[in-house]
Amino acid sequence: MIDKILSILNEEIIPAEGCTEPIAIAYAASKLTSILGNVPEKIDIYLSGNMIKNVKSVKIPNSEGMVGIEASVAMGAILGNCERELMVISHVDTNRLSEVRDYVNSGKINVFLNKGDVKLYIRVEGTCGNDTAMVEIQNYHTNITKIMKNGEEIKGCSCDDKCGGDVMTDRSFLSVKLIYELAKTIDLSLIEPIFQKVIDYNTAIAKEGLTNDWGIAIGKTIKEGIEEGVYGNDIRNNMASFASAGSDARMNGCSMPVMTTSGSGNQGMTASLGVIKFCEMKGISHEELIRGLFFSHMTTIHIKSNIGRLSAYCGAICASAGAAGAISFLDGLSLEQITWAIETTLGTLSGVICDGAKSSCATKIASGITCAFDSYYAAKKNRKFLFGEGIVGRDVEATIKNAGILGQDGMKVTDEVILDIMINNK
Repeated sequence: MIDKILSILNEEIIPAEGCTEPIAIAYAASKLTSILGNVPEKIDIYLSGNMIKNVKSVKIPNSEGMVGIEASVAMGAILGNCERELMVISHVDTNRLSEVRDYVNSGKINVFLNKGDVKLYIRVEGTCGNDTAMVEIQNYHTNITKIMKNGEEIKGCSCDDKCGGDVMTDRSFLSVKLIYELAKTIDLSLIEPIFQKVIDYNTAIAKEGLTNDWGIAIGKTIKEGIEEGVYGNDIRNNMASFASAGSDARMNGCSMPVMTTSGSGNQGMTASLGVIKFCEMKGISHEELIRGLFFSHMTTIHIKSNIGRLSAYCGAICASAGAAGAISFLDGLSLEQITWAIETTLGTLSGVICDGAKSSCATKIASGITCAFDSYYAAKKNRKFLFGEGIVGRDVEATIKNAGILGQDGMKVTDEVILDIMINNK
């Protein structure tokens, strides 16, 4: 059991620089260059609708403000190091950015919508001289499922043993009750190294977001409101400010890395930063903080596993529910009360849409963390939604499953409409 839990943590909580979708495209393009042995003379890229949605409007780190699919491809193909996976463009020669811009403007990159059912799908095809190559990624951001060169499948790639299948550890055994029990009892030495990185990386970018103007700067705006007396200087507002500031920076091109959760840096920051601020302001010990972060991230993973990697359902809401449960756990609430806090968050905000990665991710995080705190405090007062009120089920596991049905089935058309609006927006 513990081995499975540690495998899940190591798969889900990893460092990434920039929004994970454009970085995954840069990774695929860098791998294509590696296979061909040179920058391709032409690249065709096929993407699922959700990938297009999440790359369209977000700024790419280390690119001096470049945005979009073609820039992601060019950054990876020309400057990327595929050995670094989601840190593929973390160390680039910025003196060569003119090459990237020229490549983007040359018309060498052609973008196509892939019409399959896989929500996270990337296929890059390129030519260099007489050579052709193809790299395909499915289901999660670094899962290379096929590499071809000159019509032949290449052996020795990362997918050789489990190509095309679900290579991630099974999550179906997870429950809030199990996560609660493990959070209380797990050997701290097994999880502290992971969550110390979460604290270090995510705190650093949150502080950057609070210091400088990135995008809409909602985190900094709330902080200024606290300082000016517009907002109260309380835990709730400080949590919202701190958590959203990291996303302000990340969505607007900050090159500082974050620790992700469920394939998303925004989810990783939502699951961690509010909890970190809660512990700081309540004087909660480092050991309890680590256990709280474990609860938050594992609950986020549990909820998101029911919804899927990419959908029209905003992933920050899953992480907000995880944070609601975590701060309830840290304040000594009962398991029953903790489940109420999670359900109240899901029952309130499950309608928040994902319309791509961009500045509004930060404002959604601010709303999510505010709701998480309200849900925790309502649970502390023994107040909760009742079974049958909307998507609220008989218990927390039923509610999580209902949120999954909503995200996977109920929001399919929503996803299509959002993509259509984004592509044809005038």
